[in-house]
Amino acid sequence: MRRGIEQRLEFVDFRLFWEGKINRADIIDRFRISTPQASKDLALYESLAPGNLEYDASGKRYLAASTFTPRFFTPNADQYLTQLRNIADHTTDAGDTWLSILPSAEAMPIPQRRVNVDVLRSLIGAIKNREYLHVRYQSMNEGRPGPMWRWISPHALAHDGLRWHVRGYCHEQKKFKDFVISRCLQSGDRRDADVPASQDRNWNEYFSVVLIPNPALSSEQQGVIAQDYRMEYGQIAIAVRKALLYYFNKRLRLDVAKVIDDPKETPVVVLNEKAFHDVLAEVG
Repeated sequence: MRRGIEQRLEFVDFRLFWEGKINRADIIDRFRISTPQASKDLALYESLAPGNLEYDASGKRYLAASTFTPRFFTPNADQYLTQLRNIADHTTDAGDTWLSILPSAEAMPIPQRRVNVDVLRSLIGAIKNREYLHVRYQSMNEGRPGPMWRWISPHALAHDGLRWHVRGYCHEQKKFKDFVISRCLQSGDRRDADVPASQDRNWNEYFSVVLIPNPALSSEQQGVIAQDYRMEYGQIAIAVRKALLYYFNKRLRLDVAKVIDDPKETPVVVLNEKAFHDVLAEVG
């Protein structure tokens, strides 16, 4: 089956599963195909997934039958909610998704960091071409109150849940570090890199963080937290790059789990706590 046809059958499945209905116009508008081709697609779908469709003559549309079972895609709640969130964030237009019926939804507004597009382009180019780059960077270090030019060898980008970083070797401090991209104010010359990304041990190595429900919660509350976080046998192991452990610790509020009295504020805690803190101390 050609990919175009397969994708349209998947679209029919998607609309029937999430919205319970579809018509030819939906397929025509989404894929810019002719009316006869859309009719063929629906006929093909009906032959390959018998029992999935019921025709509603009054509405001139197809409905998901009571026996409907997705045949061409696997329903994914995360995928659906991500599309909904991107629409609410205004980072994606609803017309760019497969959704037509949008439930009322809102995402908590978070101030966006202003990233200089020319600097980002230079960083991406330096990563792609394995070069090191001269950047004018504003540090939050008390010893550097103003911006300064420094050479870095960038090799990766990382998002900590709130902001983007570029990971690279700092030729001034002679070590691999994270640089907040929005604090890279300008970019300058590029040269061939002499520090390979393979030397960034904390980026290339992972640590498995084992999370469990906060024992201070009731057994019923612990059960629903285990379900929330897709735990098996009351725990889940998450592989995190060592370079990102600091942000993982902060975003899940693991660092304050023993300080906050209300366990609902910190629903998960670290089971392998000593090893976790040893690695945090090691990576700085």
